[in-house]
Amino acid sequence: RGLDGIRHATIDFNGTPINIGIAHTLGNARKLLDGMRAGMYNFHAIEIMACPGGCIGGAGQPFHHGDSSVIKARMDAIYREDAGKKIRKSHENPYIIKLYEEFLGHPMSEKAHHLLHTHYFDKHD
Repeated sequence: RGLDGIRHATIDFNGTPINIGIAHTLGNARKLLDGMRAGMYNFHAIEIMACPGGCIGGAGQPFHHGDSSVIKARMDAIYREDAGKKIRKSHENPYIIKLYEEFLGHPMSEKAHHLLHTHYFDKHD
């Protein structure tokens, strides 16, 4: 979360440190990738958000006329609203639990994978 151009974090995954890089805007994505090529960064995964602040600053949102304080205020309001919600994780949603129990079976089941996962392929041939 936030508007920093390039951020990084290390998380512990069962005793294995995983390095993650995050870039806000495509200009910062280029800097992050250039830094990786130059050996400045060693990430296992990267997230690139084309819009400032991620989708919250994207084209489908109210125009902010370049005023990042508008994006920051919107982010703060959405995160504050989220913090007060009873259900904050999709896998704890009773409707999702019921969907798996009555129809999909379990996460990553063949049926769940077939219906919920997207597959991409080259259509140029």
